[in-house]
Amino acid sequence: MPVSRRHVVLGLALALGGCGAIRQSKLNPFNWFRKSEPRETIVLPGAASDPRGLVETVLSMSVEPIPGGAVVRARGVTPTQGWWNAELVGRDVGEDGVLVYEFRLLPPTGATDVNTQASREIDVAIYISDVKLQNVREIVVQGATNARSAQR
Repeated sequence: MPVSRRHVVLGLALALGGCGAIRQSKLNPFNWFRKSEPRETIVLPGAASDPRGLVETVLSMSVEPIPGGAVVRARGVTPTQGWWNAELVGRDVGEDGVLVYEFRLLPPTGATDVNTQASREIDVAIYISDVKLQNVREIVVQGATNARSAQR
């Protein structure tokens, strides 16, 4: 049975029409988290067990979906050069579905210069599995003076 041009065009139109609905649905992993926005820092109960200090300022943060979960990337700026051993340290997910990461790092071991901002920026990232993201509606990365968040 030959397929007419009309059937092919109708099938393509339906397929393309469905793409717009999927692109904007919550089933599409690229829609899981929006761009980050400035947010108030969250005061967490209990003392932090990590001896490293918080980054001075969180400049940006993003949540990038990948198979099996997502990667949270953050960029911070330090007061001087030479800060090291940076990491996003996770705290427990609250009942309200907020997952908080503290941007922690160690200060330089000796005297260092204050140069351009680009030379003082530090990038960190962490992988979060789909299992851990299941009940999360917001991810927050916080530093000493500010925080950034991405919401579903």
